[in-house]
Amino acid sequence: MTPIRVVCIEDEPEMIDLMRLILSRDGFEVIGSPGGMQGLQIIEDVQPRLVLLDLMMPDMDGWEVYQRMKANPATSHIPVIVVTARAQSIDKVLGLHIAKVDDYVTKPFGPTELLESVRRVIAENA
Repeated sequence: MTPIRVVCIEDEPEMIDLMRLILSRDGFEVIGSPGGMQGLQIIEDVQPRLVLLDLMMPDMDGWEVYQRMKANPATSHIPVIVVTARAQSIDKVLGLHIAKVDDYVTKPFGPTELLESVRRVIAENA
């Protein structure tokens, strides 16, 4: 069976490695990108089932990546889970209810929390 591809856009390599470690144990293939511009290109090229998106990155913030993804017909259907250290409730409300991301996971997170979010969002968008 082909692994489910997940693109992780995150400027901290250790965080990409951590998410890859957690998700690969469950059979997911995680493709990391250190920034938004490169991430958008990878998403268009590999057409993943899911994107894990950090909000605070140096080249382009996560909201801009998200808006560009949703504006592009080739990538607008791909679900997005925001994974961020921005834990204030206003950020979560903006993400889930205004921007309509598929889920919002705050750092630091537990492996189970990340896996459950990924499994649920993929199941909802199957």
